[in-house]
Amino acid sequence: MPITAKLDEFGKPAWIALTVLGFIVWWPIGLATLAFTIGSGRMGCGYRGHDRWQHKMDRLQSKMDWMRSKMSGGPGFGGGSPFGAPSSGNSAFDEYRNDTLRRLEEEQREFKAFLERLRFAKDKTEFDAFMAERRNRPAPESPTQN
Repeated sequence: MPITAKLDEFGKPAWIALTVLGFIVWWPIGLATLAFTIGSGRMGCGYRGHDRWQHKMDRLQSKMDWMRSKMSGGPGFGGGSPFGAPSSGNSAFDEYRNDTLRRLEEEQREFKAFLERLRFAKDKTEFDAFMAERRNRPAPESPTQN
């Protein structure tokens, strides 16, 4: 049985102990072990595959929402801009900021739509390949009765 499978049986504490031991013995071993555990997903951090991109998009959306809420200023702040941001006192800058935010939101919508089309195309390709494979499969022989 490989060492990784044995350590996986013991779970995260075994991987942590191996990493600490690696650092004690020689720091590059510890660093390599740490990189391996994080990169392989054994520590539960990091995202792999399709979910990784969805997670990144969700993080980007939450950051945009946070930034928008910070720019709105909340109660007690005025704001003559359509995005609710308080005026900086410089109308040229306020106009530039509003145009930039509007453009970024439009690009974000377009990118989300692009990702949806990309996912749909990938799913359709996989489904078409599955159906073609299924059609080309030889028919099972039925048992003959005597």
